Amino acid sequence: MANTNANEIKATAKFVRMAPRKARMVVDTIRNKSVERAFEILQFTTRAAAEPVSKVLHSAVANAENNNNLRASNLVVTAAYVNEGPTLKRIRPRAKGSASRINKRTSHITIVVAPGKEA
Repeated sequence: MANTNANEIKATAKFVRMAPRKARMVVDTIRNKSVERAFEILQFTTRAAAEPVSKVLHSAVANAENNNNLRASNLVVTAAYVNEGPTLKRIRPRAKGSASRINKRTSHITIVVAPGKEA
């Protein structure tokens, strides 16, 4: 990711109990969109990842409004990405006394907004 300059405001949700692969599918749909358009997309997305991504976007917009005195109407999602968090390793009993591993993956969702026109 490029270095964030003074006009870019960031919000992160860490340790979200969702596989990063699933969250990335939702995050990819809102990248380079205006904040209003991104909220519309997330509202009508049927994937479960839409809710935590929407919360992070809401947090980024609130950070921009409260900390930097920017207006939500002219903000754009400049960067949105999902990194992999720690994996919770669980065991499932199988036949003949053996066991299978179940990986419960977590995600770190980051959204960066900045003032500007929609790309």
